[in-house]
Amino acid sequence: MSDNTTRQAADCPVLCVTLNPALDMTIGLDSLVPGKVNRARSHHLEAAGKGINVARVLATLGHPVTLSGFLGADNQADFEAAFSEWGLHDAFERVAGATRINVKLGEASGRVTDINGAGMQVDEAAFTRLEARIDDWIDHQHAEGSPERCAVVIAGSLPPGVSSEQLASLVQRVRTRRIACWLDTSGTALEAGLAVPPSGVKPNEQELALWAGEPLETDAARQRALASLVAHGIEQALISAGPEGVLWASPGAETLRARPPRMRVVSTVCAGDTLLAAMLHGVLCQPGASHAARQTILRFATALSAEAVTHPGPGNPAAPELETLQQHTSIETLASAEVATAGEPRP
Repeated sequence: MSDNTTRQAADCPVLCVTLNPALDMTIGLDSLVPGKVNRARSHHLEAAGKGINVARVLATLGHPVTLSGFLGADNQADFEAAFSEWGLHDAFERVAGATRINVKLGEASGRVTDINGAGMQVDEAAFTRLEARIDDWIDHQHAEGSPERCAVVIAGSLPPGVSSEQLASLVQRVRTRRIACWLDTSGTALEAGLAVPPSGVKPNEQELALWAGEPLETDAARQRALASLVAHGIEQALISAGPEGVLWASPGAETLRARPPRMRVVSTVCAGDTLLAAMLHGVLCQPGASHAARQTILRFATALSAEAVTHPGPGNPAAPELETLQQHTSIETLASAEVATAGEPRP
């Protein structure tokens, strides 16, 4: 992205809500042998959770970023130190207990095995306090006079005690106040959130297939799902489709697909979070983007997501190889006729 776009980011604040954060223990192995003693090549412990990962990328790109959600009081110090280092404003609601630890086992082949904790129990009173924190942030944006230049990201899984309906109520709360809300979750939480709907979504093809009512194994099926999301009122609809690349659809715009170059994979854990952050960055900084500008936004986001798989943690916008990755990321426009010949979008 241009230096001018990066400067514009300073006027585009974002609130990232992580309902179920974690300390991520990433362990590198040559190969995982179940039932045997496995020796680690490397290990890395870091404050994480999808919304936190998104926040880190957005802050690096120049956005003022506030974090919220639920954080365990028993081990909050590790998170507080990380937030200070990364330049993130901490507005987490503290609850009793310790924030969960997730274990990511990464093999030399690129395969990653996740062992995720359930998270802390969240009661109704804590959820009500979180709603107040979100309201306070939105009130501040309206007082500043530019609510159209900011966004709320709600990302990740749900902790015990928080239902899919409550997640949907948060999306509705943000949208009712005329603030863009981007959602990145899965399962019943995704279905409930999509029903509101949010402003932007970035599921992978497996996460979206249940909602779409069919496997998303072909371009035609993916385009039908995207068309259905847009028809449902979603302004920025993305599907990350592994080796088939990233597809992006918006109302009144042609559907784009980006394919990054083949990468040596170290960890895929933060690639999707990096993609969402970089896409939101582009959309906020270039509202009403032309076709050429949309291509630039998608190319940058896809290349940064590809850079993220080469190391633990989210993508690094300052990586020296990022310019080359952008040059080798292909962008194509998918013909709308492919949807029509395959069948009508899901109602």
